[in-house]
Amino acid sequence: MDIHDIVRELNAALGSTLVAALSGSQDRKLPNRWAKPDGPEPRDQLANRLQFAHRQWALLAAADGNQVARQWFIGANPLLDETTPITAIREDRLDAVARAVAAFVAGDVDD
Repeated sequence: MDIHDIVRELNAALGSTLVAALSGSQDRKLPNRWAKPDGPEPRDQLANRLQFAHRQWALLAAADGNQVARQWFIGANPLLDETTPITAIREDRLDAVARAVAAFVAGDVDD
């Protein structure tokens, strides 16, 4: 999937401010530019976070719907030391986030 499409879908699901936060961008408007087909592309590290977040989003949304997936991304998570998945992704704790998503989808946690 093209990075512009990924960002466009994340923007629709989470909003550009949260997408900027999870990517690590200091500019909350940058995800809107990334979402344009002819817009700039995020740097590699930011693009990796965005691609990862999109995969996790897709798993959560397929299991429990868009609203639950959004709440999961912004809520404190006990499997992530009570930080939000947004923060954990920005900090490149991707393995921990993937485990938290898998546990949530499997119903192994209440969060």
